[in-house]
Amino acid sequence: IASLGAAGVEFEEVTLHVGAGTFLPVKDDDACRHAMHTEHFEIRRTTVERLLHRWGHIVAVGTTSVRTLESLPVLGWRILREGNPHTDTPVGQWEAYDLPAEADGAELLGTLASYMEAAGTEKLQAATQIMIMPGFTYRLTSGMITNFHQPKSTLLLLVSAFIGEEWRRLYDYALSHGFRFLSYGDSSLLLP
Repeated sequence: IASLGAAGVEFEEVTLHVGAGTFLPVKDDDACRHAMHTEHFEIRRTTVERLLHRWGHIVAVGTTSVRTLESLPVLGWRILREGNPHTDTPVGQWEAYDLPAEADGAELLGTLASYMEAAGTEKLQAATQIMIMPGFTYRLTSGMITNFHQPKSTLLLLVSAFIGEEWRRLYDYALSHGFRFLSYGDSSLLLP
């Protein structure tokens, strides 16, 4: 981390509350019928503003960070539609899919930052049940660092939504070269 910082890479922190539901497998043949768990997060206004200035160069570390980042445009969309992010209500499992295709992630993040500034809010606490799977439109995440995940997991769905069918080649390579899987295993840097 120190060498990345010395090379000019900037870091932002969010507080994540990862639940055991993260590791539950998708048990139905139709992933759309999987009930997504809730994860709580906290993000500072300064972080939202910095993310806005780093637009197009945001690399998330971990799938929970990805889910948090991709929930922020939904909160911005709620503000545009209803005047409030309604952080007392988790971002719904399919709510991000309701955003119009042309909804710009930077604009929605800017809406959230402006709302926080106008409200004098330094930290935003919210929760998400967002389900990221193929067909999802990533609006903030331009790269991710994540472990290798187990089959039939929502985490593998998230990865396949990000890099498409390329995930199979990547996982075949990891398996054939003895990479360690799961939470304390090897990591990969994924770019679309």
